Amino acid sequence: MRRGIGSIAVAAALVAAAAAHAQPAAPGRYDGELCVATQAAATPTCGTADVDFAASADRVSVRVADIVYRLQLHPTHRLDVVTLHGRMQIDEFDAAYDWVGTTLRFGDPAKDVRYEVRIGARRSRPGRT
Repeated sequence: MRRGIGSIAVAAALVAAAAAHAQPAAPGRYDGELCVATQAAATPTCGTADVDFAASADRVSVRVADIVYRLQLHPTHRLDVVTLHGRMQIDEFDAAYDWVGTTLRFGDPAKDVRYEVRIGARRSRPGRT
């Protein structure tokens, strides 16, 4: 009986470890939304975004009009954020993140701003409809 309980514990640990490194989308481009709340109790405002998961699975690019958020995700549930307007860097910070379903949540603690990147449908390849 003890052997069965040990096996269950090992299986549960493996599932938890896999979930900790999981991402909700395969590499590619997706429709999405970027939601931002500029006060702790505020409801976030959302706008359409183009979301691109790199093949390396730890890099995500979120484009809203001519602003790009480059996200570097680390397995420690920390991420680095670089915000660009064209080639000009306009912000940079690191923060904790978590996945809730297909939504990536993180915040800029220095500015008390919360972000959500909501992943939608996968886009077809360029040149195809």
